Amino acid sequence: MKTIAVFSAFAFVLGVAQAVPTPYAHLVPRVAPGVPSAEDARSKLGNLTVAVPRSGEGYSRSKFPHWRIQHGECNTREEVLKRDGVNVVTNAKCAATSGTWVCPYTNNTYTKSSDIDIDHMVPLKNAWISGASNWTTERRGDFANDLQHPQLWAVKDTVNQGKSDSSPDVWQPPLESFHCTYASAWVEVKSVWSLTVTEAEKASLEKMLSTCSKPAEAEQS
Repeated sequence: MKTIAVFSAFAFVLGVAQAVPTPYAHLVPRVAPGVPSAEDARSKLGNLTVAVPRSGEGYSRSKFPHWRIQHGECNTREEVLKRDGVNVVTNAKCAATSGTWVCPYTNNTYTKSSDIDIDHMVPLKNAWISGASNWTTERRGDFANDLQHPQLWAVKDTVNQGKSDSSPDVWQPPLESFHCTYASAWVEVKSVWSLTVTEAEKASLEKMLSTCSKPAEAEQS
């Protein structure tokens, strides 16, 4: 009986310990500015030009100058780290020395800025083959440093590397509940910057947008 009581007490303590939330459980991923509603995203997707992707010949990341200085010594990367993190502390050089970031693609939490990459929602090479090869270097720089639209996201470095320059028909975020937001953001960037989509890309975006929750009034009708 004593052994059973001790075991029960241990199990109770273990259960309580397992039930205690982590200090970051309440945190949710920050969403980049300008993500349209699902309805708007569907409309904008329908207006995008479908075309065969152009050749990647001549592409180089250096043709999309980044990261620009935004103010003082703060560049675009540091601005996104501050925007998307929680309790971010920076040094005199504007580099993040501490903070907490939730990767929107996985919902996992990180406390080192070195673990975070700034992902271009529409990758630079994808932009290149979708129309940016005809842009000036200055315009490509504007695209690579776009803080006004949902183009830049603070994500786990290895997840960003896994995505690489893939379009949604090849790669999608591991977190399925984020697919709606991801597709909406992708469509918005392509729309704002007048970039084309492929047939396969469009079909995947349509499928991802189909996961979006319907407006309350639509559900009641």
